[in-house]
Amino acid sequence: METINKPDTSKRVCFICNSKIELQPSAVVRPAISNLIKEEHPAWGTGLFICHKDLAAYRYKYFKSILESERGELSTLDNEVLESLKNHETISEDVSLEYRSKLSFGERLSDKISAFGGSWKFINLFLLVLLLWILLNSFILINHKFDPYPYILLNLVLSCIAALQAPVIMMSQNRQEARDRMRSENDYKINLKSELEIRQLHLKIDHLLSSQWERMVEIQDIQISLIEELRKKDIRRNKE
Repeated sequence: METINKPDTSKRVCFICNSKIELQPSAVVRPAISNLIKEEHPAWGTGLFICHKDLAAYRYKYFKSILESERGELSTLDNEVLESLKNHETISEDVSLEYRSKLSFGERLSDKISAFGGSWKFINLFLLVLLLWILLNSFILINHKFDPYPYILLNLVLSCIAALQAPVIMMSQNRQEARDRMRSENDYKINLKSELEIRQLHLKIDHLLSSQWERMVEIQDIQISLIEELRKKDIRRNKE
């Protein structure tokens, strides 16, 4: 039986760092990134290899140049997205869980008070207390009224509750705004990363289709050449 010679992969090394791990041939590297590599390493070309780590670094430079040309100076969120693309890390996170883990005891207490103060349970309980207060000082405790009509003590208590409840609700609203801002920033990073990933996939598909088309043209040329040779041989045989 004939032995099939397998290609020797032991001599394949990264053109940039001489690594032998997770190599990618230059043929699958998109032209835009190949041009970027060629600017720093003019000898880069066909038949060479690049490791996954260095390829990710050049992708980072490529997308960074695109964002800088479109938006100018990059923000902290843009740099975080680019770093996640470079390191192949997920960027989505549970903002509510992260936010709750940073709250102090007073902030948690104010949120619970605000939640209770804005519920029907509080309204019903508050109306019940008012009704009992009025009944006690108007009909039940006739001779021992602690707050007779016009219920001045009740007005004082209500004023104190309103004075304390207002800043507590404002603190809770401020934290809600901070939570919404964190959520919007996280959504922005996810959308930007998705946009860059989709753009990368489009470029990769275009590159693969172009390479496949070039390969088909080469195969077609070879087939035409073979047909021409066969035709010439037939002509020679007929003449003989």
